[in-house]
Amino acid sequence: MKLAFERTPQSLGNSFHCEIVKGSSYNATWHFHPEAQLTLVLKSSGYRLVGDNISPLRPGDLVLVGSGVPHVWHQDEISDNPQAVVHAIVVRFLETFLGREFLEIPEATAVRNLLKRAKRGLHITGQTRKTVADKLQELPNAKGLERVAKLLAILDILANSHELEPIASPLFQPVLSNDDKNRLGRVMDYIHSNFCGEINRNMVAEVAHLSIGAFSRYFKLRTGKTFPQYVNELRIGRACLLLARENLKVTDIAFESGFDNLANFNRCFRRITKLTPRSYQRRLQEGAGGTI
Repeated sequence: MKLAFERTPQSLGNSFHCEIVKGSSYNATWHFHPEAQLTLVLKSSGYRLVGDNISPLRPGDLVLVGSGVPHVWHQDEISDNPQAVVHAIVVRFLETFLGREFLEIPEATAVRNLLKRAKRGLHITGQTRKTVADKLQELPNAKGLERVAKLLAILDILANSHELEPIASPLFQPVLSNDDKNRLGRVMDYIHSNFCGEINRNMVAEVAHLSIGAFSRYFKLRTGKTFPQYVNELRIGRACLLLARENLKVTDIAFESGFDNLANFNRCFRRITKLTPRSYQRRLQEGAGGTI
């Protein structure tokens, strides 16, 4: 996935972008843009990357990503998957979409603070998620000032909610530059094409045309994670998908996800999800709500 600066399409007569995404994929690469983005997943199976966080996607997932935060929503391509289709609502808006002075008025203080917090990405949960999801589904058909009013109502609900969880780590401060996007693009393409098989730092350093030491520093600076952390989180994300829908033994899932031994898989799985693979699968089977 190539890191890119993305320009948001603007329709004449609209102060912000709102679209319904339907199809076999999100048709997106790892990117960033000056707009904040609110994404509601109605149907999808895969993972999302926000900053230095990788999490499985489920229907109902609702996230606010702040300006300049790198992100991508990725649809899973596992064959014979009935959920291999995307249905989502995506809203993008500049902080100045109502004018440069809007966020300076006293009534907008909570929204201004919300957008600052969104620099780490915010996962919206609980009753707030249900309320905002309902309102978001009304937004694509709204016109004129009603459209603006609905978005402001959503932002007001989010700004005053205690059910928003930061996504990226507190220390996440990526160094992003259009100058090196081709190199980082090659690296991400290679990792995401090969993480389920044999992949090591030497191979990826060659793709980046860097020494091993220089590559390690480069990757950490631009993703907020070490190379092994990033690969293991991708592999555990795939394992979560397989546990959710495949009738496979845990050992088979470990190997299918790129791990060469069960002990390492179990250790990584527990560190990242705070659960054992069996516990994770049991929660899914019991239909437990919320984020695992």
